[in-house]
Amino acid sequence: MAAPKKSVAQETSQSKGNGSQSPLEFTRDQELSALRDMLLIRRFEEKAGQLYGMGAIGGFCHLYIGQEAIVVGMQMALKKGDQVITGYRDHGHMLATGMDPKGVMAELTGRRGGYSKGKGGSMHMFSKEKNFFGGHGIVGAQVSLGTGLAFANRYRGNDFVSLAYFGDGASNQGQVYESFNMAELWKLPVVYIIENNRYAMGTSVTRSSAQTDFSKRGISFNIPGEQVDGMDVRAVKAAADKAVAWCRAGKGPYILEMQTYRYRGHSMSDPAKYRTREEVEKVRHDQDPIEQVRNRLLAAKMTEQELKAIDAEVREIVNAAADFAQHDPEPEPSELYTDVYR
Repeated sequence: MAAPKKSVAQETSQSKGNGSQSPLEFTRDQELSALRDMLLIRRFEEKAGQLYGMGAIGGFCHLYIGQEAIVVGMQMALKKGDQVITGYRDHGHMLATGMDPKGVMAELTGRRGGYSKGKGGSMHMFSKEKNFFGGHGIVGAQVSLGTGLAFANRYRGNDFVSLAYFGDGASNQGQVYESFNMAELWKLPVVYIIENNRYAMGTSVTRSSAQTDFSKRGISFNIPGEQVDGMDVRAVKAAADKAVAWCRAGKGPYILEMQTYRYRGHSMSDPAKYRTREEVEKVRHDQDPIEQVRNRLLAAKMTEQELKAIDAEVREIVNAAADFAQHDPEPEPSELYTDVYR
């Protein structure tokens, strides 16, 4: 089987012998499931961007467009009871865990039907039912919290695994390494997923990180890690299976560096002038995670009409969510004083 194609977006070299996974061969059902899930995230984020431009969404808004394969592939390796926590680029993670698009979009527009009753916005919503623990605006804060979730699992004696997502920029925060140390000391079941989209808030990793191979960030703590083609959902699933199995077996934490690329700016207010339009278009053309799945399905004799029907179904779901989010009532003024610690 051929090795995963190296992303043109990456300036780091693939390290040999670091356990990098070749893509799995997906069944037709797995391909279709991955396509639907990634399309839902893509179309949802496109709609969120439109609503932000219309003024229906306020505050900050960080879109996940281009990175869909990571959270979809990782989620395919989990079981009920496993936990997910991430930073502020979080809408894709919410949808991948099964949270209702209407509730997510309503939170973005500040409505009472939102997951945080309209008070959390883009960066601060969660779902106990889906074991999604946020959405966190403080850079790197979710890493220590995700480690705490893993500690709770070990303390309770279950075999659940915590996934803690963070980016290449957050990887340089001090609390990340404090968490690494504690997780390895106590053999906590946590997978640290570094979503390396190359630019953090706008600075290339080669300018901000002395070690640009983020899979090696746990070496001094004896935490194994590997680089993964984060644009290929099959490669993500293969790496996720290995990392999650490692944690469930009581061997401690695992690091996955997902080499990926975001098509939009860091947030909606970022014009992304630190990179060329040609660079973005080349990644879209060569490695788009959704187009990879579409092309494999077409090669397996699925028709364009069938694929367009799936996209149309997804668009209907997203449009219904947007309609709900714009017409749902705003929270009552009394909500200002509920669920708030003072």
